[in-house]
Amino acid sequence: MDTHAALYKQGQERLDYLRQFAQRQPVSLEEKMTNSGITRRDFIKWTASVTAMFALPLPFSTLVAEAAELADRVPLIWLHLAECTGCSESLIRSDSPNLDTLIFDHISLEYHETLMAAAGWQAEENLEHALETYKGRYLLAVEGAVPTANNGTFLTVGCKGHTGLHIVKEAAENAAAIISVGTCAAFGGIQAAAPNPTGAKGVYEVVDKPVINLGGCPPSEKNIVGTLMYYIMFGKLPALDMFNRPKWAYGARVHDNCERRGRFDAGEFVEEFGDQGAKDGYCLYKVGCKGPYTYNNCPTERFNHHTSWPVLAGHGCMGCSEPNFWDDMADFEKPLGRQLLHGVDATADTIGAVILGATVVGIGAHAVASVFVKPLEE
Repeated sequence: MDTHAALYKQGQERLDYLRQFAQRQPVSLEEKMTNSGITRRDFIKWTASVTAMFALPLPFSTLVAEAAELADRVPLIWLHLAECTGCSESLIRSDSPNLDTLIFDHISLEYHETLMAAAGWQAEENLEHALETYKGRYLLAVEGAVPTANNGTFLTVGCKGHTGLHIVKEAAENAAAIISVGTCAAFGGIQAAAPNPTGAKGVYEVVDKPVINLGGCPPSEKNIVGTLMYYIMFGKLPALDMFNRPKWAYGARVHDNCERRGRFDAGEFVEEFGDQGAKDGYCLYKVGCKGPYTYNNCPTERFNHHTSWPVLAGHGCMGCSEPNFWDDMADFEKPLGRQLLHGVDATADTIGAVILGATVVGIGAHAVASVFVKPLEE
């Protein structure tokens, strides 16, 4: 209780700080929601769901609501580097009645190459203006890996021909917080797969400041917006795991919350795609599911308005939120066997919960390593 009280006080102090920069807008957020057909009740339900996502008591929902109403005071610069824009695509596919999109729209989005109208020299001027005007106060979101080979010349952006390496270092220098959106920005992603001729790296490897990593290809829009809201409320990064991912989103294995977990425990496995087990929703471990090795909230958040996610749709998890997943998790349709988790194959044919479940929990890579590795300062 004392911890929650201290955190609540810190949130209040953070919002008081943000109010110093608040300017009266021509149309308030509440008026904009009403004009968009979104009721105050819908808004309160959204704040309650965000609060629950952070594993905070319900009274914190008032802070979430206040933070959302002040969100347009916090400048956001969003860079695109070596990526496919899938993370931005995930972000804009928000839930009906588009509450997440509305809240995100009212953050002061100063630069986003996909969404902004400006192009060419005007776009460059917008970025330079934002970096200077909001020095020390803006949030920096980076989508995509950073090519570093040949001094970064494998990626040049804009009419001035700056390398992605130059741009991200310049933008990071005066950022209040840095968020790597997606596995490419967080860990290099597919671009960093062997033999990695462009020298692609995660943002944290090329900047000299703390970076919060949102693994996933792509991550859920809830993980993106939730992380932004946390910073807005508390002015600090959330508690992070050993890979600097928010624990509230990446604190549990995909395997732990999978709807097919009961089949796994019962030793009921799909032997090959299209067999009767696949039709009956059996566990996909033997056809390559990497859920036991992967930390993410995909089973609970899902995608496309919470409709589905790969395992529910019939294909195993690929482990895309983990570092080096493209190399370490392959082959994507075969079990890893003893590569990461000794003894799994030997028991998968016969038994689930008693032996395999205990083995997975006992020697999971994250569980062991997190005991010895201290996360970034919060």
